[in-house]
Amino acid sequence: MSKSIFITLEGVDGAGKSTHIDFIKNYFDTKKINFYMTREPGGTDLGEKLRNSLLHENMDPLTETILMFAARCEHIKSVIKPKLESDITVVSDRFTDATYAYQHGGKGIDLKTIDLLKKLIQKELEPDLTFLFESPANVRIKRIKKTREMDKFESENEAFHQSIRSTYLDIAKKNKDRFHIIDSTQEIVVIQKEIRDVLDRFF
Repeated sequence: MSKSIFITLEGVDGAGKSTHIDFIKNYFDTKKINFYMTREPGGTDLGEKLRNSLLHENMDPLTETILMFAARCEHIKSVIKPKLESDITVVSDRFTDATYAYQHGGKGIDLKTIDLLKKLIQKELEPDLTFLFESPANVRIKRIKKTREMDKFESENEAFHQSIRSTYLDIAKKNKDRFHIIDSTQEIVVIQKEIRDVLDRFF
């Protein structure tokens, strides 16, 4: 049995990942596995302050990318690494794959820039498992409008979101050992069984 692993949840806005967070929490509670749930941007006091600006203020895409990594640096050093080193499994709602998807795929930031920042901030840290939640655009938009007021990323046009989706799928294709793609148009019970089956392989 693994003592702790680093799990990330990814997907285009409205793809349904947030719906299953409580199920994942319950899974760990039932298995009596120590875990910590967090998110990006955010996860720390500084990260949450930066999150508000990142989600709601217009800024140059490079500035946005640097701030994402600034929040991530604090997150890794203050939360993720200490938890993992204490044998606590960490589940993060988004991580660096989101930066590649949104800031490169969506905003056009050069891959080499993101690669450099990733190497500087993350060093050798990588998720052990990533769930990528997938769904069509019309399903995503309906979900978002029902649950909350849209932030600046959610308000972008369909071409932006399609580019993000394509980037996510490219990343998943290159990292098959880490990624598990979930069709989030399926019934919730089907999705949760899929999540449970994957987690059972690790625990």
